Amino acid sequence: MGMVHVLGGMEADPSGLGEKIAVAFLATLFGVGFANLIFIPFAGRIKAKAEAEKMINDLIIEGLLSIQAGENPRIIKEKLNLTLLEKLNGRGKGKQKTAAEAEG
Repeated sequence: MGMVHVLGGMEADPSGLGEKIAVAFLATLFGVGFANLIFIPFAGRIKAKAEAEKMINDLIIEGLLSIQAGENPRIIKEKLNLTLLEKLNGRGKGKQKTAAEAEG
């Protein structure tokens, strides 16, 4: 917005052009500073919390679907533990190794 004011007032008062450009650059500097020091780290924390909440919700849904399907509680427990372990290790679905692949 500072540069818009500078360019808009060029014809009316060219003598104050240097001061207006300095203010525009200072505003840009503050914007970059706030973005890098405050807003980007804050967005990273929000993203991490959202991913953790999504993982918990996925586990809840998977557990509820297993209960609805009438699976054995021990099998449900093992399935949820395996899913949780895979998610914590960064391996998503579709990247699971079978027992034969792990041995060979």
